[in-house]
Amino acid sequence: MHRRAFTSKNVVLPDAKSPQPATIVTDTETGKIVDIIPLYQARDGLEDVEWVDCGGSYILPGLVDAHVHLNEPGRTDWEGFWTGTRAAASGGVTTVVDMPLNSIPPTTTKENLDIKRKAAQGQCWTDVAFWGGLIPGNEHELVGMAAEGVKGFKCFLIDSGVEEFPCVQPDNVKNAMTNLKESESVLLFHAELESDHVHAAAKPGADPTLYSTFLESRPPQLETDAIGLVVALQKAHAGPLRCHIVHLSAASALPAIRAARKAGLNLTVETCFHYLVLASTDSIPDARPEFKCCPPIRTAENRDALWEALRDGTIDFVVSDHSPCVAELKRLDEGDLMQAWGGISTLGLGLNLLWTEARKRGFGIGDVVRWTSQATAKHASLEGRKGFIKVGWDADLVVWDPEADTLIGKDALLFKNKLSPYEGMHVKGEVLQTFVRGSLVWSKHEGGFIQKTPNGILI
Repeated sequence: MHRRAFTSKNVVLPDAKSPQPATIVTDTETGKIVDIIPLYQARDGLEDVEWVDCGGSYILPGLVDAHVHLNEPGRTDWEGFWTGTRAAASGGVTTVVDMPLNSIPPTTTKENLDIKRKAAQGQCWTDVAFWGGLIPGNEHELVGMAAEGVKGFKCFLIDSGVEEFPCVQPDNVKNAMTNLKESESVLLFHAELESDHVHAAAKPGADPTLYSTFLESRPPQLETDAIGLVVALQKAHAGPLRCHIVHLSAASALPAIRAARKAGLNLTVETCFHYLVLASTDSIPDARPEFKCCPPIRTAENRDALWEALRDGTIDFVVSDHSPCVAELKRLDEGDLMQAWGGISTLGLGLNLLWTEARKRGFGIGDVVRWTSQATAKHASLEGRKGFIKVGWDADLVVWDPEADTLIGKDALLFKNKLSPYEGMHVKGEVLQTFVRGSLVWSKHEGGFIQKTPNGILI
């Protein structure tokens, strides 16, 4: 056995209230953790071992970002496996779960999944898993795709923005729930819903460069109505099948989510870094489309309510929803928020962004790890391999300095199209090294990227 030992005075182990001294022994051939000794520099009995002594720097489990749009093939000029996974690794993300849309073809059939997997082969600096897509007419494909390893199925209740991934109707959802109800899969919902009374549209004559115009065009009722529909369908048709709300932005939907869970529904919820860090009332200038996402970033009061929902467990975890595009689609020159592509680029930045805001609110690094590693791994059916520092699990490890003062400059934007609302922001924390299955892929002090992850695809 070829072994590498990671040792630190501050290791974030499962269920520990604070970081603990520990030595993590890994098998470099299998990429697995083979022992955890609750001591710093536990060298007794460990011979012929390569040592990685992190001193007081923290060792975290690698982040699992369960909501990422990598867009390859078809829209690789927006983002791709090579650039997206490099950006992820630089920020301590060791596994990304790719969304089924914005690539061409979308991941809506087994054949399209094969195309996606072949496109990813040999390009990945992290491990990658895949969500499938539910669109009208492909309900019969879902069971077969789940058997191929797809982690669950994403659908839209509103126009997705790309014609090859149309939104579903209630009958499509009902059929999908019926087909999947005995499976271990999950249905993911982009939960915004137009009705006779509320539409995703600006008021006539409103200035499209004002953030307030865009915000008013996507009111919270779009989300609350959509979640009401999901809950009704789940009660009637889903049985034990889990349903999941992606990128919750509207705090007004939280009472309905709490009521659904109290009624026994298997419903989970995520929110995003941008909803927890930014607010329309204090940090979003007009005519800056890099701040546009759907659903939108809302008020500081709304943001506070999302944080409280994380505190009480109503929101299960936090993801990036990294949804980039080419610069011209952001309409930066015109500042037209209504016509610009809606998506915020975050890969590589999320850990430090979340930590900066979380520590202000009394949360610890254990909370951040739970929201970005442990719960996201469980959500994507990656428990047993990802999200925890445990014997037998993958040696996905991040060496991190929680006290570093970091300026997010253009050089920190390692995704393909370097547009982000976070450029120029000061944050706490810095990733020093990222190991995927025991292999060093990123090192700040060794010039950045070291090597791609061997066979960096999970399915």
